[in-house]
Amino acid sequence: MSLILFAFVVRVRDGLPLSASTDFEHNRELHERKQQLKTISKALTLFPERGTVKGHELNIYFITSEGVSYMTICSCGFPTTMAFCFLEDLRWEFTAAFDSTTVALASRPYSFLEFDGVIQKMKHQYSNCNSLSLSMSLMDIQEDLRARPPEILNLEEMVLSNGTANGHTEPVSGAGSNQRLEPVTTLGILSLVLNIMCAALNLIRGVHLIEYTFQDDNEGIWNVIAFLVAFACCLCQVGFVALQLAGILLMMRAVMCSQYSLVS
Repeated sequence: MSLILFAFVVRVRDGLPLSASTDFEHNRELHERKQQLKTISKALTLFPERGTVKGHELNIYFITSEGVSYMTICSCGFPTTMAFCFLEDLRWEFTAAFDSTTVALASRPYSFLEFDGVIQKMKHQYSNCNSLSLSMSLMDIQEDLRARPPEILNLEEMVLSNGTANGHTEPVSGAGSNQRLEPVTTLGILSLVLNIMCAALNLIRGVHLIEYTFQDDNEGIWNVIAFLVAFACCLCQVGFVALQLAGILLMMRAVMCSQYSLVS
């Protein structure tokens, strides 16, 4: 049996799976550990940046960095230092392949499944523990783990505190609820353009009717009101779509600012 059985990359804010390794081994405990891995991924904001879940024969290790969590299931015989060294290398490879903006805009599960090839190469590399570069990395990780040891999570507490994994989260009222703007589709952009054109057309018609009404009589006042109401409705629709676009731009700006601050 391989020492590293499964690797998993997930987005922290919503638990969206980004990539995972191909399964070559199947047993009952591995299936249970994968279920626990999904439980953790649904509520990563509640967990520390480093964590360990001990099992009978298999352990779970995970690290979180820059809004992405890297998780793995390893044999109990696999040293903890090597497990976290594997995760750090996995993090480095993933961030080198995909920037923060691409990760933030991913909308479907396993959008970066092609990263599995990199994971398989790394698993093969870690089967050869005699590598000089790997030995140097292990020394650095070992010192870091001594300074900041990972938190050991209790499975029972994890299940009780993370009802979100099974969809049993209690509803939260007020301004603190988890609401986020979805990306505007092509149909939404087309709707925005058409609404702007309709609003402009109704405004022009309303202005012309106002001119004719004041020149002749007041019989056409209701036509003016009708066009102005239609103009106001179009403006409301344009406002909703524009709000979505503004939210996406602000999100992209925040991601880019955080990326630049990390680089500097």
